[in-house]
Amino acid sequence: MDAAPASHAAGQRVDKWLFFARLAKSRALAQKLIAAGAVRINGVKADAPARPVRPGDALTLALARDVMVVRVLGLAERRGSATQARTLFEPVATSSDRPAT
Repeated sequence: MDAAPASHAAGQRVDKWLFFARLAKSRALAQKLIAAGAVRINGVKADAPARPVRPGDALTLALARDVMVVRVLGLAERRGSATQARTLFEPVATSSDRPAT
């Protein structure tokens, strides 16, 4: 992906980033996750879809059957292929990483 332009210096909307990173199937679904309180940015609940994310931020996603923590590595201008999307983040942890009790 191309380097982020200077307009991304302030970050990118979290709903757009989730869609571009293919962690949400649509922006509308990303917005629903945020409204449901299922997205945290650096441990703080994302209170609006317009909340910016920047490279280095940690996102915690409470999904239907899993909790996923990812580190933002980059921003994008559009939704690309799955291969390109994987360059936008690195997985830090998932609830399936923990041993069963």
